[in-house]
Amino acid sequence: MTEKHEPQSGKDEKDIAANQNRNTVKSGALPPSIAPKGGAKMQNPLDWKYKKKRLSDYFTAVAIGGLRLFADTFFRERHGHRAVVLETVAAVPGMVGSMHNHLLSLRRMKHDNGLVRMLMDEAENERMHLLTFVEVAKPSLLERMMISATQIAFLGFFTLAYTFNKRAAHRFIGMLEEEAVESYTHYLDAIDSGKIENIDAPQIAKDYWKLPDDAKLRDVVLMVRDDEAEHRDVNHACADKLELVIANRRAEKKRMQQTPLEKSARKTLRRAQKMAG
Repeated sequence: MTEKHEPQSGKDEKDIAANQNRNTVKSGALPPSIAPKGGAKMQNPLDWKYKKKRLSDYFTAVAIGGLRLFADTFFRERHGHRAVVLETVAAVPGMVGSMHNHLLSLRRMKHDNGLVRMLMDEAENERMHLLTFVEVAKPSLLERMMISATQIAFLGFFTLAYTFNKRAAHRFIGMLEEEAVESYTHYLDAIDSGKIENIDAPQIAKDYWKLPDDAKLRDVVLMVRDDEAEHRDVNHACADKLELVIANRRAEKKRMQQTPLEKSARKTLRRAQKMAG
């Protein structure tokens, strides 16, 4: 009979816990630090798309169209590999936004109203998408190098965009998530048509989305697509709110700007009030 040994110190306990966590991640199960996710809360139907109103919206649409053309050319019907690259990029904005708003909250010494946590949750969710599809697609060395280069370039671009125009940045992500929803719909079509084998779902996906033991790849793609639709709605809602804030500021600024005649009338009114007083 094997003798059971107790940890000798707190350091030993931490080392054992760390080893358990590493083994858990390696086996594809959900790390204990990640909370399982329930169903996504979409505000709009899956096929809903934002109606472009501003010039920046059209520039955004052109940029996203270019990214989609590149993805269609490079990946074609390899939807799993496409998902890996997509999720690597998609996990960046939430973390950039949460860091920006966290620092802004510190500088202003005001509460962020939950925006930091919401964006961090979005980043974590996208990261779990990535870890799931890595189990499915097994990206090659070339694809891993491309992922690293793309992430570095996108990180710099989005950080600048979020610093100088948060509204446009959130709108960009909202429209990018629209493309993600459509991409996963094509993924589902390929599974349903038999072009892609409906393999067993990775264990990490079963744990994260609380899927049954007999869950398949199709079940995972459905959950991911719902998540992307939720991110689409959230980012468009953030952009809409920022548009309202900007509009209110402009209206207030315009109200405060007085014509020379209005200034003269106010001075006359103040003199009359003093004389009457």
